[in-house]
Amino acid sequence: MALPRYAIGLDVGGTKIAAGVTDAHGEVITKLEPRPCPAAEQDAVLTAVLDVIEELRSLHGPATDDGGIAAIGVGAAGLVDWPQGRIRTAPNSGYRDVPLRALLQAATGLPTVVDNDANTACWAEYRLGHRASYMAFLTVGTGVGGGVVLADRLFRGSSGIGTEIGHMIVDPYGSERCGCGTVGCLESLASGTALGRYGAAAAALDPGGKLATLAGGASRVTGETVSTAAVQDDPTALAQLERLGHWLGIGIATLVNLFDLQLIVLGGGAAQAGDPLLKPVRTSFERFVTARSHRDLPDIVPARLGTDAGWIGAALLALERQ
Repeated sequence: MALPRYAIGLDVGGTKIAAGVTDAHGEVITKLEPRPCPAAEQDAVLTAVLDVIEELRSLHGPATDDGGIAAIGVGAAGLVDWPQGRIRTAPNSGYRDVPLRALLQAATGLPTVVDNDANTACWAEYRLGHRASYMAFLTVGTGVGGGVVLADRLFRGSSGIGTEIGHMIVDPYGSERCGCGTVGCLESLASGTALGRYGAAAAALDPGGKLATLAGGASRVTGETVSTAAVQDDPTALAQLERLGHWLGIGIATLVNLFDLQLIVLGGGAAQAGDPLLKPVRTSFERFVTARSHRDLPDIVPARLGTDAGWIGAALLALERQ
């Protein structure tokens, strides 16, 4: 009887590497504790990734023709060419123009795929959480990322660097400059970072309020602080989530107008606020989507896989060669 085929999956972010092993059905066989990622140094990142791979291979023994560790999948932050697996550039890191797929295949001898981390998380949510043939996944955390599934396949654009959802321009005449250098990106207005900025400004006007009290001062308010206060029905925090939801709803309306999607899945730290965020997102989306009364509106729902989605999706892509 043939052994099951497994894949190593890695999610290589700006501060940590999450990794584990899954089978072809996405069942988690092994999961490691997240490791620090020395993202400022290209060679150090590669060394750290190879160390994690070797640790997981040692736990499962050598691969055979019938089964064992058959492939490696990596989700990495940044603009990633597909299927070459070359990282053109990445935020919060020191590596540029890195042929990561080729380097890992040469070092391990295993077939490897490398894709954008939001794409891999999107694929995991599609395969294991919400199977809609036309769906978008948005992760709302430090930034805003995401992926799109069209006709049951990931959409990547002509070279793999498509669906940079966080860099849709939604307010070109605004004052918020994105980390990419452009004014008006969705990321600058609808990320967890933006939520923290909104919250800190509101707390400065009310230094004795719940936001400032929870954070230990207005300047220490983060997006997580706002979400925590909103769950406790703090009106100031709820107002900041409503502001975030307004912009996020505009971005989602644009995606639905373009791709006629059946489902929108929200993940990331800010999305864990639940209904205090989902309600204003839905309200804004319904306000701005085209032909609201003449179409079936997609559901907007929370993600199911949490922080494991990136590496699980990478492992699945490695086994499926999607």
